Amino acid sequence: MNKKVMVWHRFSRFLLVVACLIGFSIAAVDAQWAQWGGPNGNFQVSAMKLSTDWGEAGPKNLWRRDLGEGYSAISVDDGVLYTMYRRGEEEVVIALDAQNGETRWEYVYAAPKWEKFNAGKGPGPHATPLIVGDYVYTVGVRTHLHCLDKKTGKEVWSHDLWEKFGAKPPDRGYSSSPIVYKNMLILPVGGRSGHGIMAFDPEDGRVIWKSQNDPATFSSPKIITVDGQDQVVVFGGKQIVGLEPTTGDLLWTHSHPTKYDINAMTPVWGEGNLLFASSAYDGGSRVIHLAQKSGKTTVEEVWYSKAMEVHHGTAIRLGDMIYTSSGDFGPAFLMGVNAKTGEMTAKQRGFAKANMLAVGNDVILLDENGELAIATPSVEGFKVHAKAQIFSTRAWAVPTLVGATLYARDRKEIVALNLSP
Repeated sequence: MNKKVMVWHRFSRFLLVVACLIGFSIAAVDAQWAQWGGPNGNFQVSAMKLSTDWGEAGPKNLWRRDLGEGYSAISVDDGVLYTMYRRGEEEVVIALDAQNGETRWEYVYAAPKWEKFNAGKGPGPHATPLIVGDYVYTVGVRTHLHCLDKKTGKEVWSHDLWEKFGAKPPDRGYSSSPIVYKNMLILPVGGRSGHGIMAFDPEDGRVIWKSQNDPATFSSPKIITVDGQDQVVVFGGKQIVGLEPTTGDLLWTHSHPTKYDINAMTPVWGEGNLLFASSAYDGGSRVIHLAQKSGKTTVEEVWYSKAMEVHHGTAIRLGDMIYTSSGDFGPAFLMGVNAKTGEMTAKQRGFAKANMLAVGNDVILLDENGELAIATPSVEGFKVHAKAQIFSTRAWAVPTLVGATLYARDRKEIVALNLSP
């Protein structure tokens, strides 16, 4: 073999190794669910084959156990589940073994209800744990922000946001899930004197920046990139705002009022620099277009409609279409809307108000009555491939998919289901 051929063979092997490593890293990202919204914060994972041959008993139950009150979704990292629940006048952060559901550790703290706390739909907690490095970050209904060691559950640092920053939570309790950007933990706080949105040092809880005076929101923040510029989007009670994520400087605002200043869903960012936001309480849905011009962000409303109202569930963008569950206290519909034109399609009954996540071009949905389904959405409608009743109480937590294992909870139990074909 001559020298040129040998060099080529070595280079080919190098490319193969690089390709394998890239493939492994992509698979590893999809194999974790360390934040609200999953690997990419958009409730989407890579396409995979899932079983739809469930039979009357539903998908295979790997394990099921009692948990307790709460709508916190389930985060997963390195074979461990993290979520929150309520026990009397206390809130509990719990780590469970992903293989069998056994408790690894619990962190318990006092979280008494206050005079105007409204527990009519459940006492919470509502926010989802965030896992970054060796730590897990949680926020309870009374705005207790904790940083815990993810292996032991021991407290690293904490803030009572209500006491320190005047961040009185809404009447149903604090609901926003924190996010991380570079070396900052960002979350809506709702405090006075410019403490509406804040960034903390994840290592020690030191305040890095504070911005705005908006009251606490039910929606979770989101990082987007507008023509090369990273921005943090916060869906507040009256408006959507965009901030510079390293300083908190205000970049833009766009009005989105509702009857009770309740905006709860996480906005959807997608191709074409289009941002979708929707609310119940007579709020409706809108898409705005963001762009950079002369060093500033321009905001243009593309369309607005009251035909779709997302209460607090998830919305998924697949291609030009956004799919979601529309409805608040009346009938619920599975719906699709063209992100570019606002044309409403795929409106159909058959499920109560639901959350959904996408697996390739399919969706897994769990409605509030505890019915689970796998379907393929399109402009013609949702083709349901399998469905089963898996819970008996209100199921508002978004399910979590890691590999072919689905983790889900209601107000009483947590379950692991095998969706392998």
